[in-house]
Amino acid sequence: MFSSQLKKGSMELLILSILDGEPMHGYEIGKLIEARSGMRLQFRISSLYPVLCRMEDKNWIKGRWVEKSGTRRRRYYRLTAQGKQALAREQETWSEFTAAVNQVLGLSHA
Repeated sequence: MFSSQLKKGSMELLILSILDGEPMHGYEIGKLIEARSGMRLQFRISSLYPVLCRMEDKNWIKGRWVEKSGTRRRRYYRLTAQGKQALAREQETWSEFTAAVNQVLGLSHA
């Protein structure tokens, strides 16, 4: 529904926002984004993992492997203190960006 470039530019913000609630594994993150967006935002799971790794390298999230009886092991990710700061910055940037775009489009009431 949306271009891959639009989705790509918002993926980190979406993941940070999802992980602000509780730790999750990658597949859960992808499915929750789909559900919360009314299925309008769908990411291939294979495209989600490189972003998770990049965010882990930035110390925005921390992953740990969890093994449960009867299931394969999964990597659960949680937000770090730096991730919470990044989320606040990303939300502010997104808000300013969408306000500017809406103003150009004539959709702003300001």
